[in-house]
Amino acid sequence: MISTYGITIVVLALFILANAVRILKEYERGVVFRLGRVIGTKGPGLILLIPIVDKMVRVSLRTVTMDVPPQDVITKDNVTVKVNAVIYFSVMDANKAIIAVEDFLYATSQIAQTTLRSVLGEVELDDLLSKREDINQKLQHIIDEQTEPWGIKVSVVEVKNVDLPLEMQRAIARQAEAERERRAKVIHAEGEFQAAQKLADAAGIISTQQGALQLRYLQTLTEISSERNSTLIFPLPIEMLGGMLKRD
Repeated sequence: MISTYGITIVVLALFILANAVRILKEYERGVVFRLGRVIGTKGPGLILLIPIVDKMVRVSLRTVTMDVPPQDVITKDNVTVKVNAVIYFSVMDANKAIIAVEDFLYATSQIAQTTLRSVLGEVELDDLLSKREDINQKLQHIIDEQTEPWGIKVSVVEVKNVDLPLEMQRAIARQAEAERERRAKVIHAEGEFQAAQKLADAAGIISTQQGALQLRYLQTLTEISSERNSTLIFPLPIEMLGGMLKRD
């Protein structure tokens, strides 16, 4: 029979082995502390630690997708809107991410929220709605600068939704409708101008060519005669009569 002493040794060996062996995935790194001091970053693969002496903190290097909660923002033109965003970032230096900041996920979220409020507070509502790409790039640049000392790389920041007050939505709808009416009137006026210009050109040609006037008159008579009328009355220009009399 196995003695109590042997069982104790086996249990102790299993405990030491369980605390000494770590397996890290391809996207993971382990920051190893030995008696409180960092000795380096390990992984991926099989990692051997000294039980009790070494402590390891796992860090994922995959890109993190984080939603920035809706923020109440007062724009430069004093319009209160509610804006949320999404931020994509990843750990570039596992040592800094663990040593330089207590919780890099929470810290990055807080930086994103404060930066979102401060940057959007400097732009007007029209720019917030129409220049979204420029605002996204500015947000990404500012947040990335602040998280760089933590070993965090912010790759993308996107403003997702901009919730406007109901009265502002109505005002924008009226503005859009007025803009569409203005464009329609401009297009109609341009068409009238072009038509008038063409008529003026045609009148100038007809006034210099007597035959052209007579041909136009005859064409008009042909169009009128195509209608189903029992009686047709039309004026006869004096110029045409004069031409006929000269021929007689």
